[in-house]
Amino acid sequence: MSANKNLKKLNKRRGQGMTEYIIIVALIAIAAIGVITLFGNNIRKLFGASAAALAGNENVTNGGESATRQLQKKSLANFGENEGL
Repeated sequence: MSANKNLKKLNKRRGQGMTEYIIIVALIAIAAIGVITLFGNNIRKLFGASAAALAGNENVTNGGESATRQLQKKSLANFGENEGL
């Protein structure tokens, strides 16, 4: 009987640990979505310039913007809008 109680306690602890891991993964996913929302176009331009340079193009320019300039463009009024970045 005592072993059965210990097994139930162990299962509850495992469930609690799994819930904590799920919360951590969810927070990391939300943070990743936020970073991609803010810097996605800039990162895409940087990778495009890198791919062009690796392909052998000699006159490659970085079309990305600085992070501070991109952050200044965002506000609550225009957060969901894509301003031609």
